[in-house]
Amino acid sequence: MNTYSPKICLIIGVVAFASITTLTMGDKMMKSEFDKDIEKLFADSENISGNVYTSNQIKDLPIPVQRYFNYTLKENQAYVSYARLQHSGDFKASKNWASIEGEEYFTMQRPGFVWLGKVPFFSAKDVYIDGTGNLKVKLLSLIKIVDAKGRETDQGELLRWLGEAPLFPTALLPSENLQWEPIDNDSAKVIFTDKNLTIECVFCFNEKGQITQFKTKRYKDNTLENFTGYCGDYRTVDGMKVPFYLEAIWNLEYGDLSYAKFKIDRIEYNIPSKF
Repeated sequence: MNTYSPKICLIIGVVAFASITTLTMGDKMMKSEFDKDIEKLFADSENISGNVYTSNQIKDLPIPVQRYFNYTLKENQAYVSYARLQHSGDFKASKNWASIEGEEYFTMQRPGFVWLGKVPFFSAKDVYIDGTGNLKVKLLSLIKIVDAKGRETDQGELLRWLGEAPLFPTALLPSENLQWEPIDNDSAKVIFTDKNLTIECVFCFNEKGQITQFKTKRYKDNTLENFTGYCGDYRTVDGMKVPFYLEAIWNLEYGDLSYAKFKIDRIEYNIPSKF
């Protein structure tokens, strides 16, 4: 029978303790940074829930966009100022899919979001606040692997906010910063400006009026690539019909690369605080 000496047992115990301590420290640091980002996000954006939607706002919009708002909003629907959600799902960081859990916070008056996602051994924080985007990925929530920032990151993060806007539909209503342009009976283009950054995308609609796809060109590293987001599993929350399934796909030269499949577990509106 093999036995471990007291010395070896002591070494194993020290290593285990150090590992647990490292993980705990990493989680605390990540949580503190996440909490500060959420506080700043909400502090920078005003409450606009006193505004209400009326069908008169959409009478000049492209036909499929009118179909969407007639489907997703009711007359006199209050605007969404803030949104928060928790999700589960799957994420592909390399070749294999891994289970992911995350939470995300959004603002509308000043477009922004903060997202934290966790897969085994890794955590990622994605933000867009006050016109600036940043993606951080850490091993064990402590060792920084990715820290993306700059103009390309700003563009990608603002596109993420716009692509997830069907979760808070009043943000897609026409405004001085958001214009709809017709394409055909099943799609329309959005041109959206925040600060000095202007982005474009195409939303696709089905016969019911649901947004089913979001298509754009988005930076992957330093290269503009075709990108598609899918929406599905619409449910009614606070009088609005919103998707509970989101999928993100890079449309690359060698084929499509699906890398995120999120299932919304909980979504709440106009509560500017952390879960």
